Amino acid sequence: MSDPLEPASELAEGTLISHLLELRDRLMKAAFAVAICCIPCLLYMNQLFTFISKPLSQKLPAGATLIATSVVSPFTVPFKLAFLIAIGLAMPFILYQAWAFVAPGLYRHEKKLAVPLLISSILLFYLGAAFAYYLVFPAMLSFFISTTPAGVQMMTDMGNYLDFVMILLLAFGAAFEVPVATVLLVWTGFVKIASLTRNRGLVLLGIFIFAAFVTPPDAVSQSFLAVPMYLLYEVGILMAKLLLKDKLAAREREQA
Repeated sequence: MSDPLEPASELAEGTLISHLLELRDRLMKAAFAVAICCIPCLLYMNQLFTFISKPLSQKLPAGATLIATSVVSPFTVPFKLAFLIAIGLAMPFILYQAWAFVAPGLYRHEKKLAVPLLISSILLFYLGAAFAYYLVFPAMLSFFISTTPAGVQMMTDMGNYLDFVMILLLAFGAAFEVPVATVLLVWTGFVKIASLTRNRGLVLLGIFIFAAFVTPPDAVSQSFLAVPMYLLYEVGILMAKLLLKDKLAAREREQA
């Protein structure tokens, strides 16, 4: 006697396998995009490191330069930078592959909101990284160099400098995602706009604590991250009110 549940189990197994195969294809396409972006980055990896080190090299005293404390650092550090930049360049395509994988399971109204949020998240991350490189780094490094005691020559290892730069670029890029995160929290119903506006003081305190952990231990660096992050929090509340106006009105009618 045949099991009536067998066709359903076979269908579920076939669906799972098809999803896994599609996920594999999406991951391979994303990896291929990173590999393509790696080619020009590796060809110009020394020039890219010169560019990324410009905020520091322009502030150093005459005759001072970055140093390499390891024999392999002159190769491995620019190579690491080239790979990270390649990932950054390929990120829009990587996120598109993630979107294409989950999009079939979304409703039409969810897709209409997810697309602008996806585009906004990419642009805001790049904007945050650019803000850190062009505005924050020069001011921050000038402050640190000006505090160097007399008789001490600042000699920064190129590997340590790259780690410092990458952490701050990621921190500022992630911080600029606050509006998108705020809209998503309201969209899912995890928090209410009334709670976001009522707890502004706690949010501001939490932002300054977060900034203290991810930036160097000085008030200048902390403020450079915390102030824009809080302003973007207010922008996120405004975006949630505008983009989710109909959804919020429907929730209020259900609760009435």
